[in-house]
Amino acid sequence: MVLLSGGLDSTTVLAIAREQGYETYALSFRYGQRHTEELEAAKRVAAELGVAEHVIADINLAVFGGSALTDDALDVPHHESVDDLGSEIPITYVPARNTVFLSFALAWAETLSSSDVFIGVNALDYSGYPDCRPEYIEAYERMANLATKAGVEGTQKLKIHTPLIELTKAQTIERGLELGVDYSWTHSCYDPIDGRACGTCDSCLLRGRGFAELGLVDPSLVSAKS
Repeated sequence: MVLLSGGLDSTTVLAIAREQGYETYALSFRYGQRHTEELEAAKRVAAELGVAEHVIADINLAVFGGSALTDDALDVPHHESVDDLGSEIPITYVPARNTVFLSFALAWAETLSSSDVFIGVNALDYSGYPDCRPEYIEAYERMANLATKAGVEGTQKLKIHTPLIELTKAQTIERGLELGVDYSWTHSCYDPIDGRACGTCDSCLLRGRGFAELGLVDPSLVSAKS
């Protein structure tokens, strides 16, 4: 079970799970996000990497607001340089998003008799989201094994795999390229312009720096400029 947003990190995680020999099931969300282009990317990635099944679940976190990704009254921040990113949790944080997503993954995993959930959280090159930290994942895993019939009966011991959690963005990209990932399939931008990456939101800047550190150009920015 792989949580697949259609972005760089989750695509790399899907490739890693596949390379490790897992039969992969991909779960994406239409959660009221303004950047729905990522769902088209998720469909491309799922097809290219041959998942057994790809489900897009409909939930609506926009009814709560509180994030620039789900509330049109809030602007997505833009910066001239990745060095301008602050240390505070940004307004693009979606309250409890990973907790909600992992709960859906846990439910589907139980019906599939799967004990393995993969998620592309990262504690290094990320925007400071609290639900991307190792201590959060460890706590959620403990809770999850108390929360299901399969867990109580001992037929499932859930493991949340976080293969990127200690990697820089450049290391993540390098790993994906080794596995044959074409990052032109992916979309990470928070505030796309006519479907193209803006190049100046937090996500674009962090992603762009990763490619630059490898001496490469982010293919999403190449297509945006063409």
